[in-house]
Amino acid sequence: SAISRQRSADTVQTVLTRDAIGQFPDQNVAEALRRAPGINVLNDQGEGRFVSVRGLDPNLNSSSINGNRVLATGGAERAVALDVIPSELIESIEIKKTLTPDMDGDTIGGSIEISTTSSLDRRRNLYTASIEGSYNDLNEVTSPKGSVDFIYKFSDRFGVAGGLSYYNREFSTDNIEMDGWDVSDDGIAFAEDVEFRDYDVTRERYGGTLTFDFRPNDSTQLYFRALYSKFDDTELRRRLIFGFNEQPRSGSDTTATFDSADGRIQVRRDLKDRREVQSVRTFSVGGRTDAGAWRFNYDLGYSEADQQENGSVDPIRFQSRFQTPGALGVTFDFSNLNRPSYEIDFGQAAFVDPDRYGFTLLERTTREDARDKEFSLKGDAAYSMTLPDSSSLELKFGGRLRQREKTQSFVIDLYEDFDGDFTLADVLGSQTYGLADLGPLPDLRRVTDFIRTNGLGRFERNDLESDFVSNAENYTADEDIYAGYALARYDNGPLRVIGGVRVEHTVTDLNGNRLELVEEGAIVGGVPLADDTLFITPVQFESDYTDWLPSVNVRYELADNVIARFGAFRSLMRPSFGQQAPRFLVEENEDGERSGEFGNPDLDPYRAWNFDATLEYYFAPEAVLQGGVFYKKITDYIVEAEFENGTFNGIAYDEAVIPINGEEATVFGIELSYGQALTFLPGPFDGLLINLNYTYTDAEGEVLGRTIPLPTSSEHTLNAVLGYEKGPLSLRVAGAYRSGYLDELGGDADSDRYVDSHFQVDLSGKYRLTENVQLFGEVVNLNDATYTAYQRGPGRDRLLQYEEYSWTAKFGVRLNF
Repeated sequence: SAISRQRSADTVQTVLTRDAIGQFPDQNVAEALRRAPGINVLNDQGEGRFVSVRGLDPNLNSSSINGNRVLATGGAERAVALDVIPSELIESIEIKKTLTPDMDGDTIGGSIEISTTSSLDRRRNLYTASIEGSYNDLNEVTSPKGSVDFIYKFSDRFGVAGGLSYYNREFSTDNIEMDGWDVSDDGIAFAEDVEFRDYDVTRERYGGTLTFDFRPNDSTQLYFRALYSKFDDTELRRRLIFGFNEQPRSGSDTTATFDSADGRIQVRRDLKDRREVQSVRTFSVGGRTDAGAWRFNYDLGYSEADQQENGSVDPIRFQSRFQTPGALGVTFDFSNLNRPSYEIDFGQAAFVDPDRYGFTLLERTTREDARDKEFSLKGDAAYSMTLPDSSSLELKFGGRLRQREKTQSFVIDLYEDFDGDFTLADVLGSQTYGLADLGPLPDLRRVTDFIRTNGLGRFERNDLESDFVSNAENYTADEDIYAGYALARYDNGPLRVIGGVRVEHTVTDLNGNRLELVEEGAIVGGVPLADDTLFITPVQFESDYTDWLPSVNVRYELADNVIARFGAFRSLMRPSFGQQAPRFLVEENEDGERSGEFGNPDLDPYRAWNFDATLEYYFAPEAVLQGGVFYKKITDYIVEAEFENGTFNGIAYDEAVIPINGEEATVFGIELSYGQALTFLPGPFDGLLINLNYTYTDAEGEVLGRTIPLPTSSEHTLNAVLGYEKGPLSLRVAGAYRSGYLDELGGDADSDRYVDSHFQVDLSGKYRLTENVQLFGEVVNLNDATYTAYQRGPGRDRLLQYEEYSWTAKFGVRLNF
């Protein structure tokens, strides 16, 4: 059915259906999309979260459920974290890579359209259930998962469909991070900060869908569709941190040795207990009415996403400083990029003595409330006619109103002292870390008990810093989009042409804060400040702009089984709310030096011309071979850049990080795909099937006189599936590869952050015992694929982040009636 829908489509697109999604051990919608051509997935803790289409930034995609937008749960990005949505709740996913005028114009990468089940699409009632367990090798814990789905038809004109899904996954991650790379006077490369991180993660994901379909007569069909999904992410992290304020005493090309006689060696041992709850909900009511040559579509929708924290600890920190001769010596070995190690040369007893590590910080997210809401109303009218040459012409016009409100509100409390004695020994625990011996670490239960017993009242709150970090995050943004379009659809035998224009008028209202933290002794209004002082000034910006977005899509059947497509369209992507929110953060020291981080409310949207040409060869009933090229010319793409000695929105700074519009970027790519069920082979090999797809993307842009690859743009993306499907047996071996990419822009090429290439292998096997009962087993990340981020020099690659997750095995039973 996926091949059939792709073949008949008006645009360049890929279709994933429910059955195809269920063939792989994918844990959410983001991972299900990984199997499609031109798709790679950006992981979080080894699990797919954000989706990149054709190697482009996830912020350049749009995502919808049943025609209404899925909104971003986080407070800063437009990119939708699709790990919030269980894959079991989905009927199909369409990735549309060219646009028609009746589609929203804010897509440059791709439009990801998710659909849930409609009862009137089925001929009979259906009930399914799945129960499974998943075992993670790293933490040796088995987690439960289950789902149910149903379709019930009261009659041929009225039915209900829905589903529920629950997954409580526990797993672990071992992590190393390094920062502040520099070169000593003796030519020794070293990191000023080295962190060993031990993660234990619990992710509880549950959700449900409900759809009512009603056909009161042969000309009208009405619907109500709802989806709710909740993602409860609890992250426990224990950490050992080395910090150095002086250069290493000695070293080599791959080592660096530090001695406390030369300067302070700061060792921190801390614990993070962060519980973040994200939820997504969409509701829509609408329908379609046919009246002779006229066809009317109408939809009223509401979408909401939120992210909540209530009392997270991030972190509670214990610290010891070694700054005298003979106190501590440590040597780091960087010869293995992914697995740097350390060795204590002297001072081991003090290094592992928990009584030496006193309490220095409790950072508590007392409240986070990030909400994103959108109300939408759309309507279309189409008129069809037959022309004298027996061709057909459809004229269609319509409009859409989208009103979006995004808010982010934080209360963060920083406690920096305790009334009494409080050391690591009071809350001592153990590690589950596999990359190194971290020594004494805090225990979550003992930390919780200590805080509950003593109360927050015995901790000393830093009011100044607390107010600064809280107000720095807060903003509101209103965005109203008024859209209208007109198109013509022409069909004449093998030829189909859809062309027209869409216009979108955008009105934004942004509210944030200007924060200036000025140190004691600085001169303000001609008077020296007696204390460190925080100045908070509310700021507001308004803007509006209009975009005309023409497009044309041509589909031509060169033969019965060969289809050529061409698409050209103009599109845009509005800046993320975090980038354009007027949040102006400035810290000034007693010498008058000012460093800042600024939002930029004057950012222009990304705007792009997009061109696609593809050729599809359906050489067998269950086979397709296709290839295509695409080209995009993007103006005003957005990057975060570092500046020195300037003024921004009337605020002077010595150093600042500001998101800006780049000059121009171009994207060129090739997309190839082959899929076939090899039913022509002699038995038992006639059950084999194969699916291969490859995408090449060359994406470059100019910023501040530098030519850079666009952030998160992978040059090569490859997916391969070998399967077997015959009788009661179903097998899949799937490999997903993406090449490395630029992740963040630094001050120069040597300090840019890159993410290394990634290749992951997954296995899936199913056996049908009876018509109604199927057993299955799956392995995720069989080859223990890891994550590595690094800088490229000078001289050699330098690690910034390394993570490993090991494999997860899943097993269970599916029932259907």
